[in-house]
Amino acid sequence: MSEFTRPVQNLSQDTWDYVDLKVDDLKLRTTKGLSIALNQVLSLMVVVMTASIFLLALAVGLIMLLGKLIGSYAGGAFIIAAIFAVAAFILYKKKDTLFLNTFIKIFVKIFFDDDDEGSPIKDVEGKKVDPGAASEPSAPLCDTPPSSK
Repeated sequence: MSEFTRPVQNLSQDTWDYVDLKVDDLKLRTTKGLSIALNQVLSLMVVVMTASIFLLALAVGLIMLLGKLIGSYAGGAFIIAAIFAVAAFILYKKKDTLFLNTFIKIFVKIFFDDDDEGSPIKDVEGKKVDPGAASEPSAPLCDTPPSSK
């Protein structure tokens, strides 16, 4: 009777192995997705910080320039503040199209992109690499042609 139940036991073990592999695959995909998302968030933060410093320097310069032109630095500051208020209002009104939809597209591409089926290993050019396949040399190993006998 043990020979009869042996295939069922093998099927059970294979099923558990398959489930373990799928869990490992999910962990790897989640790690990859979170790494890419964190990379993009940190890159965006660096760009925003740099742009903020630039805008701050530009605003101070424009305040001084306008203040000298109109004779009041406070008036120049209010004019620049009004420009920033209008820009902030426009960004607030367009926040869904500018930010939400953009982030949704980015995260959908990160987490649901299926071009990584098969080998997870890629070379420098982004082509998939089969780690089990032997690589063929691109150039002959010697310059002399084989002799024909």
